[in-house]
Amino acid sequence: MKYNFDEIISRKNTNSVKWDLAKDVEVLPMWVADMDFKTAPEILETISEKVSHGIFGYSYIPDNFHQSIVDWWKDNHDFYIEKEWLLPVPGIIVSLSAIVRTFMKPDENIILQTPVYNHFFTIADNCSCNLLENDLIYKDGSYGIDFDDLEAKASNSKTKLLLMSNPHNPVGRVWKKEELVKIAEICSKHQVMVVSDEIHADLVFENHKHIPFASIATNYDLLSVTCGSPCKTFNLSGLSISYIISQDKNILKQINKTLEIQETIYPNPIAADALIAAYTKGNNWLKEMKIYLWENYQFLLKFCGEHLPEIKVISLEATYLVWLDCSFFNKTSDEISKILIDEEKLWLNSGTMYGKAGEGFLRMNIACPRELLVEGLKRLEKFYLKNI
Repeated sequence: MKYNFDEIISRKNTNSVKWDLAKDVEVLPMWVADMDFKTAPEILETISEKVSHGIFGYSYIPDNFHQSIVDWWKDNHDFYIEKEWLLPVPGIIVSLSAIVRTFMKPDENIILQTPVYNHFFTIADNCSCNLLENDLIYKDGSYGIDFDDLEAKASNSKTKLLLMSNPHNPVGRVWKKEELVKIAEICSKHQVMVVSDEIHADLVFENHKHIPFASIATNYDLLSVTCGSPCKTFNLSGLSISYIISQDKNILKQINKTLEIQETIYPNPIAADALIAAYTKGNNWLKEMKIYLWENYQFLLKFCGEHLPEIKVISLEATYLVWLDCSFFNKTSDEISKILIDEEKLWLNSGTMYGKAGEGFLRMNIACPRELLVEGLKRLEKFYLKNI
């Protein structure tokens, strides 16, 4: 490989959420969704050039920002975007929040397909929306959508929006075309807007293919927006850069107005240049990084099969976040997570962070050098042996 993903880079004492929030310095953090890999050198070079210029005045978004996104989605996802369909935003959460604030009124219903990314709950709560949880169906080590329940909840006259994770965090599903078509049919029938968070779109493995929801929605009478970003793909989350995709200029205009009201309309110019570098120069790094991630996942599967047979590893189709069924232990997710931190110095996410449907599960971040993955699995094994 050209890039060294085995390199261990200390992140302690860098104000890292992942590494510096634990009170005990011996804790190994495998929880929050950022990588322990240095980003692509081509991106670092671009950032260094920007910094070395030494002047950080007011900046506008250059035209190649939009073109780089257009080319990336065409080349990587067979999805053809026009520049006019794009709205730059300083971060995915900012994007999602602005969309919900624009199109939802207090006390209206928003559907989440749980267990799902924890900030979806926060956004709905901050916007005073009623939450309707369309629990995914867990069967045979994988997840599917409960379409009967989705239709029942979408048919409620107060239901106005479905906030979906595509690919899905934390269960690792890549939604198939027929699943997205069924969602579009139901939401079009009941005039429920669909907001698709596609931040993990580039982290799809093996024989799976990411299908942008917007490519499906265009065939239906349906309001829809897609949120994208290179931040998860290239480990740029601290730079907070994203964009919203919609063919409806009026939708983008309304969201833009909300961003103006929130004073969150201007992306950081260094982050904007990082996006351009990622999308124009980062593909080789990404290909090698995904190979390394897949090898990490295969190592985890083998380790769990040999040493942790009662822990069920949910099939990983996308993301670097492994969903572990730990219901065998007859403890709550919170209890397991706390014991792991206190006794084994291992920090994994409790499944109930992602809704009640996450009870009995843990989420493990495997985007790290293999040496750290091995250490994390050994600590998990110590817990396992004490509790079987």
